[in-house]
Amino acid sequence: MASTTLHAMLWPRMPAGERIADWVTWNELMVIFTPVLSEEDYKAAQKKYASFVKDNGGEIVHENPWGLKSLAYPIQKKTTGLYWVLEYNAPSDFNEKLKIQILRDETVLRFMATKLDKYAVEYNAKKRSGVPTGTEKVGA
Repeated sequence: MASTTLHAMLWPRMPAGERIADWVTWNELMVIFTPVLSEEDYKAAQKKYASFVKDNGGEIVHENPWGLKSLAYPIQKKTTGLYWVLEYNAPSDFNEKLKIQILRDETVLRFMATKLDKYAVEYNAKKRSGVPTGTEKVGA
């Protein structure tokens, strides 16, 4: 995939002459919410963090609510959690602000924010568009 095509697909608002790495980072956030949340509260919490990203100059690339899943080990005496994955790009200083907001939230059991490299960004874009990535399971 040509870099200009990838640039236009992933960051359409950015002027073509600027370098992406100068002012934006690509990130993926996984949050495990407490399983006692109602469906409305779960969606409200997702919307809260998505709007926090947008309000601080970021852009949502993709949201993926996984729903209720079993935890590998109990956290706060809970064996399940509501998973949510958010792929976004934001200014490089944004993750610290997001961390502060998440740590203040009592409905969050765990979270992990990961900075994506160019290969992960391209892989995620291919996966969303339906292009074979070579990691699909072969039907038995």
